Amino acid sequence: MGNKKKATIKDIANVLNISPAAVSKALHNDSRISDKTKKAVRQVAKNLNYQPNHLASALRKGKSNLVGVIVPRTNSNFFSSVIQNIEEVLNKEGYNIIITQSNESYKKECDSIDALLFTQVDGIIASMANETVDLDYYEKVKSKGIPLILFDRGENDLNVDYIGINDYDSSHMIVEHLVNQGCKRIAHIGGFKRTRIFNNRIKGYTDAIKKHNLPLDEELLIESSLTIEDGRNKMQQLLNLNKRPDAVYVAGDYAALGALQVLNENNIKIPDDMALVGFGDEPFTAMVTPAISSINQHSAEIGRLAAITFLEHAKNDVITQSLNKKILDAELIVRDSSHIK
Repeated sequence: MGNKKKATIKDIANVLNISPAAVSKALHNDSRISDKTKKAVRQVAKNLNYQPNHLASALRKGKSNLVGVIVPRTNSNFFSSVIQNIEEVLNKEGYNIIITQSNESYKKECDSIDALLFTQVDGIIASMANETVDLDYYEKVKSKGIPLILFDRGENDLNVDYIGINDYDSSHMIVEHLVNQGCKRIAHIGGFKRTRIFNNRIKGYTDAIKKHNLPLDEELLIESSLTIEDGRNKMQQLLNLNKRPDAVYVAGDYAALGALQVLNENNIKIPDDMALVGFGDEPFTAMVTPAISSINQHSAEIGRLAAITFLEHAKNDVITQSLNKKILDAELIVRDSSHIK
């Protein structure tokens, strides 16, 4: 079977024997069209299963009332919470969102940007993929005069609005907590240094370790993709050391979960033999045994601020962007995995 042809405004006009312009006005509730005609147009449109061409409409009006949201993944409570709060704020102002996920792939992220630009979105709110180093595609968004707001993962070089937490201070906070629990050999399973937020977490960790005159061995600092499987592998790597750490700070909760699994499988007492702290405060951190201490990133507030920032730009005819950071203080949620009694 061939593809069913989509109904057009012209098809509705032919049924009612009126002009396509009159149909268009009726569909847009133009006061110059009678209620009787509007009702007839809507009924025929329904019968023909007519769907408005939003892209054509956006091209005519120069406004689509659509905002693109790019996240590394949607199966994370942090990102799903950010999305939910972006949508709540924007829906109240008449905007809908289009969600895409990069799955940490630079190519997929570029494809998402192209698709969103083709759809004539009024703005893009994004958190960068782990693989992203080249910023050309984000520069393309800026060059088109479209507001670009970055959250959680962003780069200062783009000179756009950014909303996130203080990653450096968060790492300091974690190390201070572990030192206060009596830990003296603290390892860090971090993200990749090329990503700004993970680099800041690594810097926070190393500076806090130096401050307390603790050993800063290269073997205690490991870069990772922060997946569950990678958390398992890196934890096993730490267990294989001649001198094991007595605490591990993991820069993401999913990797922390993998690390926890390996510790439990090896009958290592947590936190007595080895303390563990994650990052992100995913719901499962409070449900596993022992419950994992973690950093609350205030995802709801990040989503709300990202949406408000876009709306501030949307009021202006000319979009001028600069590096404008809104940095939130993170909160360490201490649970059984690092609370040494």
